[in-house]
Amino acid sequence: MIPLVPKRMFFTKGVGYHRNKLQSFELALRSAGVEKCNLVHVSSILPPGCKIISQNDGLTELKAGQITFSVLAQESTNEPNRLISAAIGLARPQNAMQYGYLSEHHSFGETMKKAADFAEDLAATMLASTMGIELDPYVAWDERKKAYKVGKKLFVSRSIAQSARGHKDGLWTTVVACAVMLLH
Repeated sequence: MIPLVPKRMFFTKGVGYHRNKLQSFELALRSAGVEKCNLVHVSSILPPGCKIISQNDGLTELKAGQITFSVLAQESTNEPNRLISAAIGLARPQNAMQYGYLSEHHSFGETMKKAADFAEDLAATMLASTMGIELDPYVAWDERKKAYKVGKKLFVSRSIAQSARGHKDGLWTTVVACAVMLLH
């Protein structure tokens, strides 16, 4: 059997509104550009050497009906004005030939920035724990370098997030954030 190891990955996000919850989810996927794919949810490992490409480049490669692996965060509400967020965080060693971590986070009452920062901190903390390092993201973050640093270890990180307020008329509101993995 040939191992399914993604070679490339891209981030995307979206929001959808509809009177039916499932259709609001589908519209959020449409907003993110991945509605035509059969999404398979995977856990949180960024393969060694996996190249991160732009959303535009990634979306052009998707085919209708394609089995598509993704780390997906989603949240929904039908409460007017309720703030919801979904975020994906990424942390990997500076050496891209080592594997990294992706984290998904979904929440109520958090801004897009707060959700994105939390997802990024979560990914960095998970990566550090695999290296036997206890990471306090508030201490390890190097603002100047825009990276986490613990001892001599440097982690590259980033995130994507989507937030929205529940529709004023009580329609279902769904937000998604995805890390979409491509096998070729």
